Amino acid sequence: MKDVSVPYQIPFHDVDSLNIVWHGHYYKYFELARTELFRACSFDVSEMQQSGYAFPVIESYCRYSEPLRYGQRVVIKANFKQWKSYVLIAYAILDAGSGKRLAYGHTKQAVCNQKGQLLMAVPESVTNVITA
Repeated sequence: MKDVSVPYQIPFHDVDSLNIVWHGHYYKYFELARTELFRACSFDVSEMQQSGYAFPVIESYCRYSEPLRYGQRVVIKANFKQWKSYVLIAYAILDAGSGKRLAYGHTKQAVCNQKGQLLMAVPESVTNVITA
């Protein structure tokens, strides 16, 4: 099972006047880790397109435990949790120094065929790639 960790330092353009990261940017951080997770499986965007399937996000969730601040060094973790009827990826954002969990969440991605029709199960060809 793949698990990735992406080091990241919070940039100035992601914080508000209180020096705290705007809540919507957490999903951008999840996306950084999700991209690396799929790359670790050799299933990046071009391979997804070649597979003949599309993977739209159908649900996202984030729980904010503590605010992220400008200049803070964090580690964004991602791993596959479920892949039967959709692909569920779990995330955690940790302080790079202490390891304390600052936020966590998930995304669910459906699988659609080339015509955009929703599939009721993740194809075996896809599960073989993400579980290898």
